[in-house]
Amino acid sequence: MTPAVPAPIRQPSMTAVRWETLARHALRLLVSFTSVAFVTFVGYKVVPVNATTVGFAYLLLVLLIASTWGFLEAALSSVLATLVFNFFFFPPVGTFTIADSHNWVALFSFLATSLIASRLSDRAKQRALEAIERRKDVERLYTFSRAILLIDGSSSFPKQLLAKVVEVFELKAAALYDCRTGEFHRTGTSDLEGVDPQLRFSALHGRSFSDAQGHRIVTALRLGTQPLAGLALYGALMPDSVLQGVANLVAIGLERARAQDLAQQIEAARQSEQLRTTLIDAMAHEFKTPLTLIKAATTALLAGPEEAAVSRKEQLTIADEEADHLWKLIDNAVEMARLDTTQIDVYPEISNVTEVIRDVVDSMHSEIDDRPVTLLSENLPAVVAFDRRLVKLAIKQLLDNALKYSSVEKPVVVRAYGADDRLTIEITDCGHGIPDEEQTRIFERFYRSPAIKEQIPGSGLGLSIAHRIVQAHGGDLTVTSRPGETTFRMILPAMKQEMRV
Repeated sequence: MTPAVPAPIRQPSMTAVRWETLARHALRLLVSFTSVAFVTFVGYKVVPVNATTVGFAYLLLVLLIASTWGFLEAALSSVLATLVFNFFFFPPVGTFTIADSHNWVALFSFLATSLIASRLSDRAKQRALEAIERRKDVERLYTFSRAILLIDGSSSFPKQLLAKVVEVFELKAAALYDCRTGEFHRTGTSDLEGVDPQLRFSALHGRSFSDAQGHRIVTALRLGTQPLAGLALYGALMPDSVLQGVANLVAIGLERARAQDLAQQIEAARQSEQLRTTLIDAMAHEFKTPLTLIKAATTALLAGPEEAAVSRKEQLTIADEEADHLWKLIDNAVEMARLDTTQIDVYPEISNVTEVIRDVVDSMHSEIDDRPVTLLSENLPAVVAFDRRLVKLAIKQLLDNALKYSSVEKPVVVRAYGADDRLTIEITDCGHGIPDEEQTRIFERFYRSPAIKEQIPGSGLGLSIAHRIVQAHGGDLTVTSRPGETTFRMILPAMKQEMRV
């Protein structure tokens, strides 16, 4: 079935435009004729001069009119100047007859010279205007191409693209039909009434539509033989070459946006796969210790069923504790995976900072073992509100990081204090330190220092998760490091007593 061709875009009434054009030409002719009359009056009455001087004055006036307005005004002014030149300056004066035949030659030479000169001046003016317009068109295309590169992803790309077209080319409105999504996008002050059928038909069949004046144009966007979209522009005359350039740039912009979306999808899939692999590797490593101890305990029980009750109870206690440890590891791994892939929602509650820190330290007794961990607190705010579960997880990641990257003999200091309506929790270790060039990257997902990547197990997610948690609370997580000392500083906004709800 042959698709119906949309009706042509309605042509606006030309009556007003024609009257405006006629009025403009009439005003120009009136000014031109008045100027010829003024030169005649000055040369005949005010400062009487000979015919040659007046002829040059007429010629200059005709050239001025041609360069200012155009050939029509200059040609009619030339004819009028020829007639008054004959009437007032060639004998017999006061008649349109010429007594001397040489004056006929001079008169017609003047007329031909003025017409040819006005024509050449008009053509030079037109070429200069065309050159200026071409330069402006090239500048606009260049500006538009740069604007496409600066479009961000804060809102709809097609909508921003149309806004740039309207702004750069000084249009009243623009519309776009995207073949792949089937969506229409519009921008500008005009509604582009009835343009949707033309847009869809133009995009699918490669047809173009325009009104008689060229102020409203609908064209197809293609890359090769593949239809991409239909583009409608309203509000300005545009040469075909410029229109084709705009269409090509818009098509390239749409393809660039789609390529970026595809790249983001690929990167998201890659990071998702990397997250899955990282968590599996981390879980496999972390689970080995409790599983080994559980296996050792159950093996000992099976191998010596006749052992004393005290020994059997000790083995069962070890297995039970390590099972709890394994359960916590699984919970932490699942929690980290969930936080890394979703928006972090904060549910603040009034909390005791010291108790929260002690809970974290107690939950990490197997990791801490006999390590010296010092807890300090001073000038704590009377009331602090934060998401206890999330802050515990953040502190745990920072404390685990400090334990991993410092020797077992060196102390780890956890210090909490309040200042300037803020709660600050510092975790300091005495490890080798973090190089300056790496301090700006340690909060990135999956980033691990190349120097210790193969020596110390980890996923590269802990610090990233802690950083996101602190930011979700409206705070900040920073690091200062030098050889022999590294301090992670977690800053949270404090809530005063009178602000409590």
